[in-house]
Amino acid sequence: MNQNFQDTIQQVTNADEIIHIEDIQSLWSGYGKIMRYGLKDCDFKSVVVKHVKLPDQAHHPRGWGTDISHQRKIKSYKVESAWYHNYAKECDTSCRIPDCLGLQSNADEFLMVLEDLDASGFSLRKNIVTMNEMHVCLSWLANFHATFIGREPIGLWQVGTYWHLDTRPDELAVLDDNGLKKAAYKIDETLNNAQYQTFVHGDAKLANFCFSENATSVAAVDFQYIGGGCGIKDVAYFIGSCLNDADCEQYEKELLDNYFSQLRNALMAQNKSLNPDDIEKEWRELYPLAWTDFHRFLKGWSPEHWKINSYSERIANKVVAQINDVLDV
Repeated sequence: MNQNFQDTIQQVTNADEIIHIEDIQSLWSGYGKIMRYGLKDCDFKSVVVKHVKLPDQAHHPRGWGTDISHQRKIKSYKVESAWYHNYAKECDTSCRIPDCLGLQSNADEFLMVLEDLDASGFSLRKNIVTMNEMHVCLSWLANFHATFIGREPIGLWQVGTYWHLDTRPDELAVLDDNGLKKAAYKIDETLNNAQYQTFVHGDAKLANFCFSENATSVAAVDFQYIGGGCGIKDVAYFIGSCLNDADCEQYEKELLDNYFSQLRNALMAQNKSLNPDDIEKEWRELYPLAWTDFHRFLKGWSPEHWKINSYSERIANKVVAQINDVLDV
């Protein structure tokens, strides 16, 4: 990290000294690191620093190191910076996120100085969750979607999520499921033209939720792909990140009922002048399309991925058949 960025960390935290504690993780394809820094003589004991340094040559773990991939990542870091600068303060404790203490960028680097959620009581990361813990995450999503419903995603992705069709032409080109490929544009169009649009987190997988010690609340991280969309896209993606195919089948109704109940409560708490019944009706009907949309990306990107399972195939086959029957008329 260049000295200017190190100086920025000290300035925004008013620390007398910063001390590198650990590298938390590397960013995808070698685009930088997320690190924890200790601070001396200031209000914070530590901060988390996301330092992005664009590589000369991207090394994608699955061989997708194309210019399209590179440009998508550059934009994602610009979007995340815009999110923290322009919108993040609108999130309250019902959709907790890390406070952003400082931002800086230059031609090939981005710096985000963020609250250390571990130090703030959100130190648990989970690979396996109970139904109650899934409900906690769905509550976060419901409150987040209620907060930003009807907003224009200025400075963010016009269409949120990292898998949406416009940013994934390479994966679509190699997709060998011809029925799914044929239906892909109609699925994308239907989701994008939903009446009720909000901000979607865009990568709302289990790994991006930080749990409190008793697992009764969460905070979310990683806003590179935040943008416009119908909230059910986050919900479908989140459920798929937690459950195998049998559990997806068994708990689909319970999880969707829980999400929409919490969305209704969040809309009422925020005095939104919208009809929760209308939103629920539209988004429930779009759930199979949202699931199939991500399934389309996976089958092109990584055909052997564990998430390509019998539940996903069943949903996708039904959606594709309905769409292509209409297209063939």
